[in-house]
Amino acid sequence: MKWYQLDVEKVEQKLHVTSTRGLSDKQVNERRKQYGQNELESGKHTPRWLIFLAQFQDFMVIVLLAATLIAGLLGEYIDAIAIMVIVLVNGFIGYFQEQKAEKSLDKLKELSAPLANVLRDGKWEKVSSRDVVVGDIVRVNGGDRIPADIRILKSNSMETEESALTGESLPVMKHQAAIQKEHLEAQDQVNMGFMGTLVTRGSGIGIVVGTGMNTVMGQIASLMANTKKIMTPLERRLAELGKILIVVALLLTALVVVLGVLQGNPTYEMFLAGVSLAVAAIPEGLPAIVTVALSLGVQRMIKKKAIVRKLSAVETLGTASVICSDKTGTMTENQMTVKEMYLNGRNLYVTGDGYDIRGDFFLEKNKVDRDYQNLETMLLYGMICNNASLLVKKGKHMIDGDPTDGALLVAARKLGLKEMDGERFNIIKEIPFDSDRKRMSVVIEDENGLRYLITKGAPDVLLPRTSYLLGNEGRSMLRTEDRNNIVNKINDMANKALRTIAIGMRPLKKNESLDEAFLEKDLTFIGLFGLIDPPRKEVKSAIAECREAGIKTVMITGDHVNTARAIARNLNLLPENGLVLEGSKISQMSQDELIDVIDDTYVFARVTPEHKLKIVKAFQEKGHIVAMTGDGVNDAPAIKASDIGISMGISGTDVTKEASSLVLMDDNFATIKSAIKEGRNIYENIRKFIRYLLASNVGEILVMLFAMLLALPLPLVPVQILWVNLVTDGLPAMALGLDKPEDNVMKRPPRNPREGVFGRGLGYKIISRGILIGLVTLIAFMVTYQNNPDNLVYGQTVAFTTLVMAQLIHVFDCRTENSVFDRNPFENMYLVLAVISSLLLLLVVIYWPPLQPIFHTTALAFRDWLFIGALSAIPTVLFGFKK
Repeated sequence: MKWYQLDVEKVEQKLHVTSTRGLSDKQVNERRKQYGQNELESGKHTPRWLIFLAQFQDFMVIVLLAATLIAGLLGEYIDAIAIMVIVLVNGFIGYFQEQKAEKSLDKLKELSAPLANVLRDGKWEKVSSRDVVVGDIVRVNGGDRIPADIRILKSNSMETEESALTGESLPVMKHQAAIQKEHLEAQDQVNMGFMGTLVTRGSGIGIVVGTGMNTVMGQIASLMANTKKIMTPLERRLAELGKILIVVALLLTALVVVLGVLQGNPTYEMFLAGVSLAVAAIPEGLPAIVTVALSLGVQRMIKKKAIVRKLSAVETLGTASVICSDKTGTMTENQMTVKEMYLNGRNLYVTGDGYDIRGDFFLEKNKVDRDYQNLETMLLYGMICNNASLLVKKGKHMIDGDPTDGALLVAARKLGLKEMDGERFNIIKEIPFDSDRKRMSVVIEDENGLRYLITKGAPDVLLPRTSYLLGNEGRSMLRTEDRNNIVNKINDMANKALRTIAIGMRPLKKNESLDEAFLEKDLTFIGLFGLIDPPRKEVKSAIAECREAGIKTVMITGDHVNTARAIARNLNLLPENGLVLEGSKISQMSQDELIDVIDDTYVFARVTPEHKLKIVKAFQEKGHIVAMTGDGVNDAPAIKASDIGISMGISGTDVTKEASSLVLMDDNFATIKSAIKEGRNIYENIRKFIRYLLASNVGEILVMLFAMLLALPLPLVPVQILWVNLVTDGLPAMALGLDKPEDNVMKRPPRNPREGVFGRGLGYKIISRGILIGLVTLIAFMVTYQNNPDNLVYGQTVAFTTLVMAQLIHVFDCRTENSVFDRNPFENMYLVLAVISSLLLLLVVIYWPPLQPIFHTTALAFRDWLFIGALSAIPTVLFGFKK
């Protein structure tokens, strides 16, 4: 279908929808069944059986399977079957870990998918772009990605950047008129919007004509379906560590085998022992556990309203030393309310809070109404030059659109103005707001055919364009005295933490040019709105907690410098000698000059997106790890340049979200603090199970090596080593990844980004605990074996049990950098249950007769358990008391 050739009415008829009501829920469900989800097909998923087989591709596992085959051929059937079962169980655990990680990552992709604004059953609502169907009416604004192929129904100076499709970097102006030409290429279909392209300017409404693979982007996607998974820096470092451990393990294995053979042990037995030891020495489950820990941490962060788009951000969060945060909506409620108005040279006060339409207007103590000179005009113009809409949900008034626009709508409703009052005027042209222009304008025509330009925006931008003043006596020239009064009033409002919006108008002749360059000049000043956006209650304590964690919080806002200073003081963000820098000063400063004062500056006011980029780079030059928030399309460069880009889930544009590592679902500063806390904890938990796995492995290797050097029999048989590797190492290590943060996690300075995995004494802890675990296991074996030289199985059972118990006690030591006695073991019930499970499985192996010959074990007496308990507690208790 050549949609670009059809009139808007024809498109609506063919798709059985009206642009004023949209689709019904029934139509949406029917079309989803017909066309499927609105998503591009990704590369083919690896079949589950291949993922399962991949668990046995590890070099050491292949060697072990070969050894098992040899055991079978030599008639050692029980050993061969036992090892096969352990290998299979290990394979299943690895498979389920990988599946869990994959599902978590898929869920993450789903959550971070962009949202689309659609009209359904006469109401605008936000849905995942995956849920958009053919026939949906969608609304797009500057900075949004178009969710599907659409036929433009209405364009307000809408321009799109289509380089992803056409290679053309210049924006394309869009309109709604049909094009009566055949065989037009996508770049020439200027009444169409294409999936994945970016709205760079203006806004528009369109009707979806193609979704998923039936879009122009879908045709391209079919050519490049396969994508590669990128490892995080931590996963890369651990993969490199794994390679080193393989070399070390192979050397130690070779040493054990050679020593064993020289001492007269059977070659086959020593080969199997060596291979088992190598398998135990290499923590092949580590990458899977890291992925699961990261993805589970990400799930926890989602519950705290933070979506991680890039797993590497989880690691970087722990190193953040500066948070550059927007004020509006992030540190404040983002429920703008008009509290004051400056009109006719007098101050009016407005009652009512939030988006409640109940409220009154007072001149000093006298209530005023629509009869007050110019009041209705000012509020009516604020309602017309506006892109927000007022909705009622569950009996409460809500705003769909910009909160500032919403505040002006609410103020108009307080005076009794209705939507129909604005509909008396026809909008001829709209010049949309953007963060560089700091203003929005519309050209309107009333019922008498008279045209006006209405402009609203930052007073410092509008005043230089103003030549007239609207007062009690009508329109007059703006004198210097009037201009000074307005500036004084702006400063007064700003000192009360009120944000100021100026509104002006200009009468136009019918044949006057509508070119933007000529329109916004010689304005008539009507008045000022003073709006407040109260600080969020939880932000003050979040800033204090960040300060305690060694993280500096910086406020960045487009507001007046006095407004920014007042709110920063209110939040205890600005210290006594802290600097407040204005955007105009930043423009005059060189990068080196900004770097000199950056550490003393806490508030940046009246800034542009270009200033944000300059600020981020200045902090980075000073060696800081910077987290940067933003919502507009122009914030994307600063967000991308920062170490942790944070976008707004509610007010943020799709482009900003794509550039970011983290999306705040509630646009709340306190969520950034929670994400940093969770990020620090995830990294600490990864260190915990690295410490546990490697210390356990060191203990297993050393007990065998020491026994060989002392010419003793093998303290552990191969099947026991594999059992320890599977049961004792796997379950508790996973549970450590679910540990809650320590009390002091936000009282430490940020982690040095150059710190290695073994930093802060972790390497020493692994080796010292590993040596002690190996020694107590060896002592248990030597004492038992020397007292019962004819019962090797008894000695091996005691050694096996001591090794397992020492590791299970040691796991609680791994929960803290300090003493094991500092933390309540029952805080992590997953760990308690994992340890109990491992203990029960150990008891089954020791006491159940059918398993005793397989695992070379024998039943132990009560006195044996007292001896084992005392020895196995030594590594943990010794260092606990030392601390």
